[in-house]
Amino acid sequence: MTQQIFTLPDVGEGLTEAEIVSWKVQPGQTVAINDVICEIETAKSLVELPSPYAGTVVELLAREHETIEVGTPIIAIGDSAATHDGGAAPSAPASPPPPAESPVPTMQEPGVESGPLVGSGPKADAAKRRPRRQPAAAPAPSVPQMATPAAESTPSGAADEGGAVWRASRSGHAPLVGGAAEASQKPEPGNAVVGLLSRVLAKPPVRRIAKELGINLSDVPATGARGEVTRADLESYQAQREREQAAAPTFWDHTKRPSERRIEIVPVRGVRKATAKAMVDSAFSAPHVSIFVDVDASRTMEFVQRLKKSRDFEGVRVSPLLILAKAVIWAAARNPSVNSEWVAGPEGDEIRIKHYMNLGIAAATPRGLLVPNIKDAQDLSLRELAIALNELATTARAGKTKPADMQGGTMTITNIGALGIDIGTPIINPGEVAIVAFGTIRQKPWVVSGEVIPRWITTLGGSFDHRVVDGDLSARFMADVAAIMEEPALLLD
Repeated sequence: MTQQIFTLPDVGEGLTEAEIVSWKVQPGQTVAINDVICEIETAKSLVELPSPYAGTVVELLAREHETIEVGTPIIAIGDSAATHDGGAAPSAPASPPPPAESPVPTMQEPGVESGPLVGSGPKADAAKRRPRRQPAAAPAPSVPQMATPAAESTPSGAADEGGAVWRASRSGHAPLVGGAAEASQKPEPGNAVVGLLSRVLAKPPVRRIAKELGINLSDVPATGARGEVTRADLESYQAQREREQAAAPTFWDHTKRPSERRIEIVPVRGVRKATAKAMVDSAFSAPHVSIFVDVDASRTMEFVQRLKKSRDFEGVRVSPLLILAKAVIWAAARNPSVNSEWVAGPEGDEIRIKHYMNLGIAAATPRGLLVPNIKDAQDLSLRELAIALNELATTARAGKTKPADMQGGTMTITNIGALGIDIGTPIINPGEVAIVAFGTIRQKPWVVSGEVIPRWITTLGGSFDHRVVDGDLSARFMADVAAIMEEPALLLD
């Protein structure tokens, strides 16, 4: 059998290495071209790698969580055509097809969708009506809706003395149905999971509650009449989870173990590694100067409320960050040098002023700090900018930011006020000369026309590369940003 070796490609970021986060295939599994074979993490994003070949997975050449260089072999895929005309292949001989009216679905190969284990037949949108369920040759106990990985089950395809095929269930091992037809359907060796369902049955209210509680429905034992997860199942599972959490040791593990055994080691890799290097390079190469300004953002808050009620913004999430983003774009147009880059070259240093705004938004994600940017933000209307901000945040939190969205930023905003922090000193994103930090907006006493009244106050902080932006320019830029936050109507000028 011929083999194709797939090496780790450059995913378009110019990076030299990546980490294998998880494999989506296993040896012995059949893959088609463009099937996702693994997920990798680079210094900038999480990327799914599609297979360039069709065939059978022969060997995985890299381990999960291993960092490897571009060009390193990661997987060997055999030519599935070699199984024809007497060719050798690592998979088992093909099993005969099941009877047309068989109540048991065929064994599922990884990567191929299947319906529920019992009595469903084809999917609802199939052109052919599903066959009626035929009575089994022998009585069989009811089948739980979900199956667990085969690590907890008997060997795949094993049959009991009555000829019933056994699968792992949440409550133990239970036969699907009895009969010789089932025993004749033998799965290919090497399949780690047999017959996993592609979707858990549950009513929409149950799904909503599970989402609010952060519960994966596939982990909940189902007791519904049709094998669905009920609300009672969910409540029972949550109560059990709370009991386990209450019984778990606290972070400060008061034990007599040596101190070195109570130290958690977190490898620095991926986004965290790249962020650390970038921040060190920026902090010790660009001389930072920071200034701060308190702003009466009461009219910004009123403007945000009007936008939320506007039909033009129906279905669009609006926050004060939208007004700040527009203010930064407006102020940069009046002070172009803050939207530039310092470039050191062999023939002399130069400042490159950019007449476009790729606005970066610092986003805290489970993978670390990401700074995707909105391309040509200066050309977007207020509504378009709001949509772009929402999509950017949603994609970043899901870890699906594209590599191209992480490149080419010209200025950055970091919203530390979302966590109730008044202000901080931000570090400039490499390749830029300015960053604006946005503190929380809270009601404070404020003097207006000689009277002390409650107003919505925030603090803005800006850090600038002093090689490009001197004190006068940074002050004028921050004053312009503050002016928009105090009176958004200036955007109409």
